[in-house]
Amino acid sequence: MRNGFGISMNKSEETISISNNNGENLLVLLEEEQRKSGYLSQEFITALAQSLDTPVSEIYGVISFYSFLSNKLQGRNIIRICKNLPCFLKNSELIIKCITQELGIKPGQTTPDGRFTLVLTNCIGACDKAPAMMINNDIYGDLTPQKITKILESYK
Repeated sequence: MRNGFGISMNKSEETISISNNNGENLLVLLEEEQRKSGYLSQEFITALAQSLDTPVSEIYGVISFYSFLSNKLQGRNIIRICKNLPCFLKNSELIIKCITQELGIKPGQTTPDGRFTLVLTNCIGACDKAPAMMINNDIYGDLTPQKITKILESYK
């Protein structure tokens, strides 16, 4: 395996085995599982903590610190709206309101069809394009309500 950890989950037995070959970093493991499964399950977190001889609370601390990690199943398209000062000063609250009305969900929620999850996050690195949002890996800036509607339609 690329990162030196062997991680496998046997769904029929509901077990996860993790072997640490070279002491790679926790964040790499969490990111890989998130990319593979779409979220970090309780089973994975527990097995990871046991294999690294680390308290589960420490693993949760890392997950809660990084907004790009989640221990809840998310939609196919994750909308991250920047809530930092540059976006706030450029009226990001209007963008948030527009998206919540368009999708019928609030920040932290997923649409009933599983298509979108809306997340408020700190800087996404697009301060020069404030207000900005990110859908999956695509960054959109200089947002207006009209742009929001067109952008969301392109993900349906």
